[in-house]
Amino acid sequence: MSRHEMHFAGLWRAPLPPGVMYAKLADIEHYPEWWPAFRSVKQTGERECEIVIRSIMPYELTVRLTPLVQDPVERVLDAALEGGIAGNVRWHVGDDGGHGCVASFTERVSVRKAALRRWMPLARPFFHLNHAVAMRSGQRGARLNRSA
Repeated sequence: MSRHEMHFAGLWRAPLPPGVMYAKLADIEHYPEWWPAFRSVKQTGERECEIVIRSIMPYELTVRLTPLVQDPVERVLDAALEGGIAGNVRWHVGDDGGHGCVASFTERVSVRKAALRRWMPLARPFFHLNHAVAMRSGQRGARLNRSA
Protein backbone atom coordinates (compact mmCIF):
# COMPACT_ATOMS: atom_id res chain seq x y z
CA MET A 1 0.00 0.00 0.00
CA SER A 2 1.42 3.39 -0.99
CA ARG A 3 1.30 6.34 1.36
CA HIS A 4 -1.66 7.79 -0.58
CA GLU A 5 -3.80 4.64 -0.50
CA MET A 6 -6.48 3.93 2.05
CA HIS A 7 -8.54 0.82 2.68
CA PHE A 8 -11.82 0.76 4.57
CA ALA A 9 -14.16 -2.06 5.48
CA GLY A 10 -17.16 -2.39 7.72
CA LEU A 11 -20.65 -3.67 8.37
CA TRP A 12 -24.00 -2.00 8.63
CA ARG A 13 -26.74 -3.85 10.48
CA ALA A 14 -30.27 -2.56 9.98
CA PRO A 15 -33.82 -3.73 10.70
CA LEU A 16 -34.58 -3.69 6.97
CA PRO A 17 -35.21 -6.56 4.58
CA PRO A 18 -32.02 -7.21 2.57
CA GLY A 19 -33.76 -6.31 -0.69
CA VAL A 20 -34.80 -2.93 0.68
CA MET A 21 -31.25 -2.12 1.81
CA TYR A 22 -29.84 -3.28 -1.53
CA ALA A 23 -32.31 -1.06 -3.41
CA LYS A 24 -31.44 1.90 -1.18
CA LEU A 25 -27.70 1.46 -1.78
CA ALA A 26 -28.22 0.95 -5.53
CA ASP A 27 -30.22 4.22 -5.77
CA ILE A 28 -27.22 6.57 -5.62
CA GLU A 29 -29.22 9.53 -6.92
CA HIS A 30 -31.19 9.65 -3.65
CA TYR A 31 -28.27 9.30 -1.21
CA PRO A 32 -28.40 12.99 -0.18
CA GLU A 33 -31.95 12.44 1.12
CA TRP A 34 -30.79 10.06 3.84
CA TRP A 35 -26.96 10.07 3.93
CA PRO A 36 -25.69 13.42 5.28
CA ALA A 37 -22.12 13.03 3.93
CA PHE A 38 -23.46 13.02 0.36
CA ARG A 39 -23.96 16.70 -0.37
CA SER A 40 -25.00 16.23 -3.99
CA VAL A 41 -25.36 13.65 -6.73
CA LYS A 42 -25.59 14.74 -10.37
CA GLN A 43 -26.14 12.32 -13.24
CA THR A 44 -23.39 12.88 -15.83
CA GLY A 45 -23.94 9.91 -18.12
CA GLU A 46 -26.16 6.93 -18.65
CA ARG A 47 -24.56 5.02 -15.76
CA GLU A 48 -22.28 7.64 -14.31
CA CYS A 49 -22.73 10.38 -11.72
CA GLU A 50 -20.72 13.06 -10.00
CA ILE A 51 -20.94 13.00 -6.22
CA VAL A 52 -19.81 15.58 -3.70
CA ILE A 53 -18.98 14.18 -0.27
CA ARG A 54 -18.19 15.99 2.96
CA SER A 55 -18.11 14.69 6.50
CA ILE A 56 -16.61 16.41 9.55
CA MET A 57 -13.33 17.63 8.09
CA PRO A 58 -13.29 20.98 6.27
CA TYR A 59 -13.02 19.67 2.73
CA GLU A 60 -15.27 18.29 0.02
CA LEU A 61 -14.40 15.50 -2.36
CA THR A 62 -15.83 15.52 -5.87
CA VAL A 63 -15.83 12.06 -7.40
CA ARG A 64 -17.18 10.44 -10.56
CA LEU A 65 -18.89 7.18 -9.61
CA THR A 66 -19.42 4.53 -12.28
CA PRO A 67 -21.36 1.37 -11.34
CA LEU A 68 -19.57 -1.78 -12.49
CA VAL A 69 -21.74 -4.48 -10.92
CA GLN A 70 -25.40 -4.21 -9.91
CA ASP A 71 -26.61 -7.70 -9.03
CA PRO A 72 -29.98 -7.65 -7.22
CA VAL A 73 -30.06 -11.46 -6.95
CA GLU A 74 -26.75 -11.73 -5.08
CA ARG A 75 -27.28 -8.18 -3.72
CA VAL A 76 -23.81 -7.03 -4.77
CA LEU A 77 -22.85 -3.52 -5.87
CA ASP A 78 -19.43 -2.54 -7.14
CA ALA A 79 -18.45 0.89 -8.42
CA ALA A 80 -15.35 2.67 -9.70
CA LEU A 81 -14.42 6.05 -8.25
CA GLU A 82 -12.40 8.74 -10.04
CA GLY A 83 -11.63 12.30 -8.99
CA GLY A 84 -10.46 13.57 -5.60
CA ILE A 85 -10.10 9.90 -4.73
CA ALA A 86 -9.78 7.00 -7.17
CA GLY A 87 -10.45 3.33 -6.61
CA ASN A 88 -13.50 1.20 -5.97
CA VAL A 89 -16.23 0.53 -3.44
CA ARG A 90 -18.10 -2.75 -3.06
CA TRP A 91 -21.27 -3.58 -1.10
CA HIS A 92 -22.79 -6.96 -0.35
CA VAL A 93 -26.15 -7.11 1.44
CA GLY A 94 -27.21 -10.27 3.21
CA ASP A 95 -29.81 -11.53 5.65
CA ASP A 96 -29.02 -11.01 9.34
CA GLY A 97 -30.64 -14.21 10.58
CA GLY A 98 -34.18 -12.90 10.45
CA HIS A 99 -33.28 -9.67 12.29
CA GLY A 100 -33.02 -7.52 9.18
CA CYS A 101 -29.92 -7.21 7.04
CA VAL A 102 -26.20 -6.82 7.18
CA ALA A 103 -24.49 -4.76 4.51
CA SER A 104 -20.72 -5.20 4.24
CA PHE A 105 -18.58 -2.71 2.39
CA THR A 106 -14.98 -2.52 1.26
CA GLU A 107 -13.40 0.55 -0.20
CA ARG A 108 -9.91 0.84 -1.66
CA VAL A 109 -8.93 4.29 -2.78
CA SER A 110 -5.94 6.41 -3.59
CA VAL A 111 -6.10 10.07 -2.58
CA ARG A 112 -5.70 12.23 -5.68
CA LYS A 113 -6.68 15.68 -4.40
CA ALA A 114 -3.35 17.54 -4.15
CA ALA A 115 -4.15 19.39 -0.93
CA LEU A 116 -5.05 16.13 0.81
CA ARG A 117 -2.05 14.23 -0.57
CA ARG A 118 0.29 16.73 1.09
CA TRP A 119 -1.25 16.00 4.48
CA MET A 120 -1.52 12.20 4.13
CA PRO A 121 1.47 11.26 6.29
CA LEU A 122 0.20 13.27 9.26
CA ALA A 123 -3.53 13.26 8.69
CA ARG A 124 -4.19 9.56 7.93
CA PRO A 125 -5.86 8.96 11.36
CA PHE A 126 -8.11 11.99 10.78
CA PHE A 127 -9.07 10.74 7.31
CA HIS A 128 -10.04 7.40 8.87
CA LEU A 129 -12.08 9.21 11.53
CA ASN A 130 -13.74 11.36 8.87
CA HIS A 131 -14.67 8.25 6.88
CA ALA A 132 -15.98 6.45 9.99
CA VAL A 133 -18.23 9.40 10.87
CA ALA A 134 -19.53 9.57 7.29
CA MET A 135 -20.30 5.85 7.30
CA ARG A 136 -22.04 6.00 10.70
CA SER A 137 -24.23 8.84 9.46
CA GLY A 138 -25.14 6.73 6.42
CA GLN A 139 -26.00 3.71 8.53
CA ARG A 140 -28.15 5.86 10.81
CA GLY A 141 -29.87 7.47 7.82
CA ALA A 142 -30.55 4.11 6.18
CA ARG A 143 -32.13 2.78 9.37
CA LEU A 144 -34.35 5.84 9.82
CA ASN A 145 -35.38 6.16 6.18
CA ARG A 146 -36.87 2.71 5.65
CA SER A 147 -38.37 3.17 2.21
CA ALA A 148 -36.31 2.24 -0.81
